[in-house]
Amino acid sequence: MQHIPLNVGGVLWDLSNYPYSPTIFKSRQSLTTLPFYNFLLWVLLGVLTFPCCVQCLIFKVGVLGPWNCDPVYSKALPAVAAKLAVGRINEDFSLDLGSKLDFVILQEACETSKALTTFVYYEKMVDGFVGPTNPGYCDAASLLSKNWDKAIFSWACINYELDRIKGYPTFARTLPSPTRVLFTVLKHFCWANIGIVSSNEDIWMDTAGKVANSLRSQGLPVGIVASVGMNETEMESTLSRIQAAGEIKGELIIMCMHSALIGGEQQTAFLLKAHEMGLTKGRYVFVPYDTLLYSLPYANTSYFLLQNNTKLRQAYDAVLTITVSSDLMSFNEAFNMAKRFEELTISLVPQQVNPLFGTIYNGIYLLAKAMHNARRAGKWLSGTNLAYFTRNMTFSGFNQKIQIDTEGESQTNYVILDSDGWEGQLYRSYMVDLSADMVRFAGKSINFPGGSPPPSDSSCWFEPNTICTGGVEITFVIVVFVILFVMIVGGLGLSLFVRRRIQQIQLVKGPNRILLTLEDLTFINPQLSKRKITLEDLGDSKSAIDNNSMHSGDPHHSVDSITTATHETTNVAVYEGDWVWLKKFEEGHFKEVKQSTTKIFTKMKDLRNENINPFLGFFTDCDMFAVVTEHCSRGSLQDLLRNDDVKLDWMFKSSLLLDLIKGMKYLHHREFPHGRLKSRNCVVDGRFVLKITDYGFNELLESQKSPQNLVPPEDQFWTAPEFLRDVENSRKGTYKGDVYSFAIILQEVVVRGLPYCMLGLTPAEIIRKVKKPPPMCRPTVAPDQAPLECIQLMKQCWSEQPDRRPAFDEIFDRVSNTHLSPWLY
Repeated sequence: MQHIPLNVGGVLWDLSNYPYSPTIFKSRQSLTTLPFYNFLLWVLLGVLTFPCCVQCLIFKVGVLGPWNCDPVYSKALPAVAAKLAVGRINEDFSLDLGSKLDFVILQEACETSKALTTFVYYEKMVDGFVGPTNPGYCDAASLLSKNWDKAIFSWACINYELDRIKGYPTFARTLPSPTRVLFTVLKHFCWANIGIVSSNEDIWMDTAGKVANSLRSQGLPVGIVASVGMNETEMESTLSRIQAAGEIKGELIIMCMHSALIGGEQQTAFLLKAHEMGLTKGRYVFVPYDTLLYSLPYANTSYFLLQNNTKLRQAYDAVLTITVSSDLMSFNEAFNMAKRFEELTISLVPQQVNPLFGTIYNGIYLLAKAMHNARRAGKWLSGTNLAYFTRNMTFSGFNQKIQIDTEGESQTNYVILDSDGWEGQLYRSYMVDLSADMVRFAGKSINFPGGSPPPSDSSCWFEPNTICTGGVEITFVIVVFVILFVMIVGGLGLSLFVRRRIQQIQLVKGPNRILLTLEDLTFINPQLSKRKITLEDLGDSKSAIDNNSMHSGDPHHSVDSITTATHETTNVAVYEGDWVWLKKFEEGHFKEVKQSTTKIFTKMKDLRNENINPFLGFFTDCDMFAVVTEHCSRGSLQDLLRNDDVKLDWMFKSSLLLDLIKGMKYLHHREFPHGRLKSRNCVVDGRFVLKITDYGFNELLESQKSPQNLVPPEDQFWTAPEFLRDVENSRKGTYKGDVYSFAIILQEVVVRGLPYCMLGLTPAEIIRKVKKPPPMCRPTVAPDQAPLECIQLMKQCWSEQPDRRPAFDEIFDRVSNTHLSPWLY
């Protein structure tokens, strides 16, 4: 009821500033020159100010809670508490409310979802709320009230984000945040490890979850969060989980349920079962949560339940009760005083009433005080203004002093109560002073079961902006971490060093050594006879080897004529009784063998296939570096094709081509593109088996960062066009580039001539045309020189677009399938 205008005779009246004599807010037309209207105005003012004609404005507050569905909450007598508060407020002439205060009791369902649904329908019924009691929907209710601009004054809401004025401007606390009180107590005793149990109702399970989240947000390691269950078996299971939980070291168990001292049957059963299982002997401290929401009577008060139940009294010795301090008088005394003055006309005694009665009373009175402060400041009674003007306020509540600081935080004091263990009474041990953020000794020590409190945790848990790790000092943790890190890094470094050392030893020693020296090789100079070779007696002779080929120099040899040679004059040597061939690197390509190069050696050493010329080692001595492979007596495929003395029918050619395909298929399966495939890098052994050599050569040059020399045009015939146009990446072989090289070799075999021999162009002209199409420049093969399938495959393999070239798996299938038998005719 923030601003209620009254329009009479063209004049707008504002009745919000004063309830009995309205003042002119503004005039829609000037009346000063009209005496008749002035007279009429004064008459109207007199009529309106006559007491019997005054219409009193009403500000209605809704008291929200589960009053019907929860019998313990119903014992708080919300209607009686609200009637007492409203009656005293309306009779308090020191309060200028601008309206009459009234109340309505609003029912809150015990299921959270239903409670929120019902809350939506209360928008038009009241001007402000005292509640809700269920923290599970406080956030949603506060957002709705923000939209309605109606104040919410709650004692039960937990989420610390509700204190942000910008996000929730209509929300105000009637008591300090319960978790703020808990944190202050925990900080004093240095108890950081917490478990939370709740009863099975939505309101208490939601409370447990909110409490856990709030304490975790402050850095505390909340462990188990569970409900006690529906029966004794489930309750025992929950306690067993607490007992066995490693994360709870034996400190605090927060019980989110109705206190046993005000009729909470589940808490009574829970404590008795915990006592039966031996959990109340000093390992744990049990703290009732609901007593944080009201002032539990303690001075000169005996509890019948503790007096008449020995086991419960013994179990309650492990309970610390934190409750609102009774600064002025106890709840029982305040209740009885109201009855004596006949403000309360009920027959119930204070022991039959839930002390939440006083919390409801204080919430309504705080709202009235906020209304008074807002009117004194000339502000409307909006929800935002009412929440704001709770600041900097002190007044006497039902039985304690209510204090709100300049930031809007409640500073109401709390006490820590302990049981005497004999007479069923509670006594004050400590005072919780929230204004000083500390716990003060109140004169009587806590009687912990076993004689001593649970062990304390590190204080770092309660220091802001500090990382705490299970109570261990962070400096120690950092030192241990650094030591472990150094040990791990050192261990890894040592293992890598040892592994590298072993690899280095294996490179030069043992049966699988790779690095070879003059001590390992005996260089020879084979002399080959000059007589003519036929296909039938080729096995008894040796092919001529061109000086520029892989087996270059003068390596015509005869088994019978071997003369002494050196590493400078020959490429052939004897290694472990077998002839080997040395592929020498040009001067400047190698200076030392790098670690990355040895990995390539290992990869090459692992290649094992009958169509792959085996890598035997790497010669490094006398400033000479060379790849050592098996010596193939028939020379290269190029040598074989150039030797007119060797008769090659199509069957022989097909056999050689199939060996080439199988070898390349194996290399590609091992993820090893060749990059230098030529007819002279395909060698033939004494059994006329073709073997691929020179693989890995480009990788070795790349790993050694060797300079890239200018390649003559005649050596580029086998290079794919994409690499002719990208010289910098020409060393990086690809699978599709190898297929192109195979197509050129296929042309050599089919026509038994050099690549492009039929075009009549110089090598430079050929390379220029291949590099820059159109037109596309490729060799031409007559249909009668090879089967049609062979020519089609060849053309597909040298396609200008790499993606259109088939893989060697497909090539092998097409060549070896029976429907392509013309290959083998």
